Amino acid sequence: MESKVNQNLAVKVPAITIFFWIIKILSTTVGETFADYLNSTLGFGLTKTALVMTMALLLALFIQLTVKLYIPAIYWVSIVLISTVGTLLTDSLHDSFNVQNWQSIIFFGVALILTLIVWYRREGSLEMKSINTRPRELFYWMSILLTFALGTAGGDIFLDDLGIQLRYSLLGFSIALIIIWIFWTKKVINSVVGFWIAYVLTRPLGAALGDFLSLPKKETGLGIGSTNTTLVFLSLISFLVLYRSEEHTSELQSHHDLV
Repeated sequence: MESKVNQNLAVKVPAITIFFWIIKILSTTVGETFADYLNSTLGFGLTKTALVMTMALLLALFIQLTVKLYIPAIYWVSIVLISTVGTLLTDSLHDSFNVQNWQSIIFFGVALILTLIVWYRREGSLEMKSINTRPRELFYWMSILLTFALGTAGGDIFLDDLGIQLRYSLLGFSIALIIIWIFWTKKVINSVVGFWIAYVLTRPLGAALGDFLSLPKKETGLGIGSTNTTLVFLSLISFLVLYRSEEHTSELQSHHDLV
């Protein structure tokens, strides 16, 4: 009988390294600022922006699910787009349907937990290195979308509902991530739990960073503007993805030479 391993796909998600988290935070910032750029600067409006970005995301995910190997550029384009769509999802619920941020936190939090539970019960593992079948890929990307929507609501509570200044939000989320990292290294929490908590927290961290850089000084920002912030961070993402792509290619070549 053909083994299940032979039927599996290649793992098409990146290794969880410091580069992963840096690019993830940068992608989150771009998702925040790019959504603001389309919505406000170009005057698309929330509904049109959400429609355009959702179509772009579906195309990117189709390509991501179709390719046979992990391709950093395709993966991170998908992350930038899903970050934007997750942000717009929460914003649309709040602005168009008057859903409060605390309600979004409960809804998306429960949805994320249920998705992870079903994923684990069906597949037996939530480890990144085990995402090598189509169902696991779909569970992974659904979970990613929910983390961005959840993180958006969490960040908006701090900024809009509680009125906490951006610099203090940045500090608070940074401290929370450091605590998670300490718990993870001390094995207080396992790697899977730590990963998904960190994934949620890096969303409001990246968004707060984007707002802090782009908003005018009278709104406690640095006044760089959403366009400039988006361009700078996209350049950084492109550089890091290119660097990781070359490194990944070298690793594959070394493995091929050994074989």
